[in-house]
Amino acid sequence: SYEFQHRSYCRSFEVTSQPMQPTPALQVDGVSVDLGGVEVLKDVSFSITPGNLVGVVGPNGGGKTTLFNVVAGIWPVTQGVIQINGEPINGAIQNLAYVPQRELVNWRFPVTAADVVMHGRTRLIGWLRRPTRHDKNVVEHCLRQVDMWHRRSALVTELSGGQRQRVFVARALAQEARLLLLDEAFSGVDVGSQEELVAILRRLRDQDKTILMATHDLTGLAQRFDEVVCINRHVCAYGPPDVAFTPEVLAELYGAHGVQFSQANEPQVDQDV
Repeated sequence: SYEFQHRSYCRSFEVTSQPMQPTPALQVDGVSVDLGGVEVLKDVSFSITPGNLVGVVGPNGGGKTTLFNVVAGIWPVTQGVIQINGEPINGAIQNLAYVPQRELVNWRFPVTAADVVMHGRTRLIGWLRRPTRHDKNVVEHCLRQVDMWHRRSALVTELSGGQRQRVFVARALAQEARLLLLDEAFSGVDVGSQEELVAILRRLRDQDKTILMATHDLTGLAQRFDEVVCINRHVCAYGPPDVAFTPEVLAELYGAHGVQFSQANEPQVDQDV
């Protein structure tokens, strides 16, 4: 009968239908990069869902900065494909904001914290236009998100390392990007400021931002990141920190004799590695 056929169809649909998977915030497929005849990245692949705080972990020279530069479209890939929110990077670069290593920033330039954040609005404002009231409101909102509104008039040279990093995160937020890349944001920052920065990044993650932060510091990774990409020219592992960090992966990252385990089974890297 029709009723029997209808019920059978519904049961069949319930069994076979699958929940829709979200479009990855970042998809990297088979990416290789050759710089001056040296293969810096080899067949790198991973996929990150939106709303994740991800650590990109590996030794110095392991390709973390190169990966960020190709994702940001600064350097070309030799082979492979990168997509942001399901689109090629050329058409989706406006959805990405990049905070480079602090060594690449000219800290002597006399600008205030608010000036730095407003500079993140340049693409949206246009080079020959003055900021509107909306742009100023966005700057205030972004500085408040990183707890730096009270230092908005301070020169960048007057800020601590942790405060500078927070200002640059605010600058990235002012670009209205959904994907944030932070390269070695813990460099030159004391432990207390690192934890404050992690708390800010977690709040942003909860607002459905996707954040990748490159680091070679293995301290407290399970408490800081939802997932980690372990990279040493290729992807050694990808997943939650307590799953990804096996003795084999740590040996592949830092060498067979470079890793020790504490009593809490937390990896620690020898200083001379």
